Amino acid sequence: MSERNGIFAGDDPFALAQTWLEEAEAAEPNDPNAIALSTVDATGMPNARMVLLKEIEAPGAGQGGFVFYTNYGSAKGQEIDATQKAAFVMHWKSLRRQIRVRGTTEKVAGPQADVYYKSRSLKSRLGAWASDQSQPLDSRASLMADVARVTAAKGTNPDRPPFWGGFRIVPTEIEFWADGAFRLHDRFQWRRTGPEMPWKVQRLNP
Repeated sequence: MSERNGIFAGDDPFALAQTWLEEAEAAEPNDPNAIALSTVDATGMPNARMVLLKEIEAPGAGQGGFVFYTNYGSAKGQEIDATQKAAFVMHWKSLRRQIRVRGTTEKVAGPQADVYYKSRSLKSRLGAWASDQSQPLDSRASLMADVARVTAAKGTNPDRPPFWGGFRIVPTEIEFWADGAFRLHDRFQWRRTGPEMPWKVQRLNP
């Protein structure tokens, strides 16, 4: 498509997303890798929350995907387990751009999750053990007491909890959006029917 040039140029949407993220890292003051992650519960009610995207995987290493980490017992973890689907949007106000993604999910565990877990600060690693994420909490003091107990039990080099790891969103749809004058925005949607299928790119009305 001849008009898909400038910031939209390229034949690999994962590479394009990585480029946009790198540009955002130079412009956004806080958490340029933040995504608004959406799931649905057992009744079909949608849920959304902010998480941090930790990796954009090139398809040469597999199917390609977007990876984040969480407690598998959390609300989002349970909802993703039930549907094996998720969506997210990344929005950078400083660049006036966003990326929207929808797709299927798969767990990221084993060595890949271990490497990321060990890269986190010690307090974050211990916190992953102590927090029963998304469950009711009596008080901040009780949470800190749990952290203290975990610290005494696990020491300074805790293993990754078996209930904590990553999810990979393997996209079937990626949309790149850039702000336009008078709300005449530029939107290009990449779609495919499955992870191994070719992409079809279409400009969308603003």
